[in-house]
Amino acid sequence: MAHSWIPQATDDGSFTFFSETFGETFHSTQGARAEAFVKFVKATHLAEKATRDRLNLLDVCYGLGYNTAAALETIWTVNPACQVQVYGLEWDATVPAGAIEPPLIQSWSPAVQTVLKSLAEQHVCQTDRLQATLLIGDARQTIDPVIQSGFAADAIFFDPFSPRRCPQLWTVDFFQRIVRCLALDGTLATYSRSACVRSAMVEAGLTIGTIPMNDELHPTHEWSQGTIGAWTTAGLHPLTRMEQEHLCTRAAIPYRDPNLTGSAEAILSRHQQEQKICRRESTSSWRRRWKIT
Repeated sequence: MAHSWIPQATDDGSFTFFSETFGETFHSTQGARAEAFVKFVKATHLAEKATRDRLNLLDVCYGLGYNTAAALETIWTVNPACQVQVYGLEWDATVPAGAIEPPLIQSWSPAVQTVLKSLAEQHVCQTDRLQATLLIGDARQTIDPVIQSGFAADAIFFDPFSPRRCPQLWTVDFFQRIVRCLALDGTLATYSRSACVRSAMVEAGLTIGTIPMNDELHPTHEWSQGTIGAWTTAGLHPLTRMEQEHLCTRAAIPYRDPNLTGSAEAILSRHQQEQKICRRESTSSWRRRWKIT
């Protein structure tokens, strides 16, 4: 899967790539590095959890490795002796390989740069305080050995391309697989605030909360910068009434992929058919009621 990735600068000075396959950048253009810290590391309370002797991380759609890198920087700043185990799931091995070239890798500490290089080149990294494995392939299948190992993640970074572009990884069925790897006091973070995503997370058994706005990353008219899932409400920022009502609209009908092998086209077609026959409030009506432009 040969690909030559061209770095694109984001507003915070860090870099991302653009995927022609999915028609999207890998990160928010408002700040790739900042997004990793705010929407994933901070949202999963890793600085507080870093006081533990050991932490487990699952990075779904590893990509350029920014979420894992930001997590390791945070954990080892708080507790340099913390033992960390990481599983990363990534479809395209050329992405992490492209991300270890200057200038992309230079914003990370030398220790984390070593991890990113090892994962990109050998797909494993073992040191005295880290055991990391990068699994290449369709995440719907590569999650299986992680589940079978009994892995229990203290934090799951859920970072695929957007639901409309990559519905395969936003289905109820895939979330049901992913949450089998979530520790009892673990948290799952995603940048998506889509009602269909939140409904899928709830159907998979999670309790959900919103990631409050951060003015550094978003204009003030936005109403959420993502979603947190956990087994209990402890530490979750509750959904607003507006967000709760969003889950009662047609937009909240989740994607489904019972055999975890469906194409994007098949999943979207099934979703559209379910929306057509449902009797829920239209999303446009909800937006008008809440004066959302």
